[in-house]
Amino acid sequence: MKPVDLHTHSNKSDGTYTPAQLVDYAVSKGLSAVALTDHDTIGGLDEAVSHAEALAAAGQPPVEVVPGIEFSTEHDKKDVHIVGLYISYNAPAFRAQLDAFVNSRINRNIKMCRNLQTAGIDITFDKLQARNPGAVITRAHYASYLLEDGYVKSRQDAFSQYLGDHTKYFVPREKVTPAQAVDLILKAGGIPILAHPPLYHMGQDRLDQLIFSLKEVGLMGIEAFYSSYTNQDERDMRRFAERYDLLLSGGSDFHGANKPGLDLGTGYGKLFVPEELLDKLKEAHHI
Repeated sequence: MKPVDLHTHSNKSDGTYTPAQLVDYAVSKGLSAVALTDHDTIGGLDEAVSHAEALAAAGQPPVEVVPGIEFSTEHDKKDVHIVGLYISYNAPAFRAQLDAFVNSRINRNIKMCRNLQTAGIDITFDKLQARNPGAVITRAHYASYLLEDGYVKSRQDAFSQYLGDHTKYFVPREKVTPAQAVDLILKAGGIPILAHPPLYHMGQDRLDQLIFSLKEVGLMGIEAFYSSYTNQDERDMRRFAERYDLLLSGGSDFHGANKPGLDLGTGYGKLFVPEELLDKLKEAHHI
């Protein structure tokens, strides 16, 4: 059975591979499917899908590109990510709501650049965009900018001195709620999945409450396989899935060079997401 990877990022958000390079790498890794789930953007999906189709037409080993997205939301002052798979990303209503979401990011980035300017840093939102054409700007892009221009000696320094939530330069972004993200994905015909719950460190009871509330509004799946999971994490996620009748999903959260040591399909070496999970997701999608 071939593996799949249902959680990846390209340079259209905070990864380093282009969508086409990501598809090529998926082929070389022997994946039967890869989901491109960039943060709050669908900017790379056309390129990924068309490249996979071109490879198949040229007789290359086929790899399915699952159109997806990862929404950054907030619940009880914690970041919570909702992945959407098999979204109809060209639907006008979906694109309109997504544009509004992206605009809130732009306003936040402009304010953050102004804050960094007060620290003597020569930075503007236009300069960030020029270095990262077509990408949704995240703090990873700020870190690269500060490192490349010699303001810090490492990406870690960038976050500790300028970009972390605790710094005076940080500007919190207006975020949608997890329930709003689930609703948006459902309206786009997609499958909403709660991404990497153990990373939220909210405890079993609070996590149970979150999953219960999201199931009530249409949550369909949970990531039971993830690069950094322990065996206990996987058992816990399987238990939640059984309790709330959720589909299982999983992926590496591959970002290319921005997450050193984490590889597509295999994570930190032990990850394996079986393609039978994708078969069950497809069945649910076509119901």
